[in-house]
Amino acid sequence: MKNKTTKLITQAAIIAALYVVLSLATYQFSYLEIQCRVAEALCMMIYFTPAGVWGVFVGCLITNIFGGSWIDIVFGSLATLIAALLTIPIAKALKKKCGSSLDIKHSLLIPIPTVLVNAIIIPFVLYYGYGITSMGNAQSKLAVLGLMAFSVGAGEVISCYIFGPILVKVMNRVDKSLHLSDDEQ
Repeated sequence: MKNKTTKLITQAAIIAALYVVLSLATYQFSYLEIQCRVAEALCMMIYFTPAGVWGVFVGCLITNIFGGSWIDIVFGSLATLIAALLTIPIAKALKKKCGSSLDIKHSLLIPIPTVLVNAIIIPFVLYYGYGITSMGNAQSKLAVLGLMAFSVGAGEVISCYIFGPILVKVMNRVDKSLHLSDDEQ
């Protein structure tokens, strides 16, 4: 039992560290109203380990601390946690259907909560947390929030549906190689 807990904490820490590194390495794309936080592709890790939930949450929390706004630290991080928790039932259902190796077609279901939750919550974080009250020619609150929802959602789609499947392919290979080494022992 203790060994399993240590393994999950280690996995969560690695995922969190990857999230922070990816976000900071792509800093200019990871913040504000036009963002494509590549690290969001790590939501795919929830399929491979339950530690993915806490890994993406803690990684997002640390990343948002670097971003500055307390509203982002609290509500931006909570958006990631909510999305991760909503991903669990999808991951469990797919695990029953697909086993340990996730095919790309089915992997497209995993990021749905991440895309939707962030597209709904993050525009409010940007508006109230960073004071971004205009976007393009839009000045009305509703128009600005709508444009930001589209922009954030589009960035999430890019992160999760371009980089996510790449991560799935890598994880499928890693998972197979780990099972091979287990068989040899």
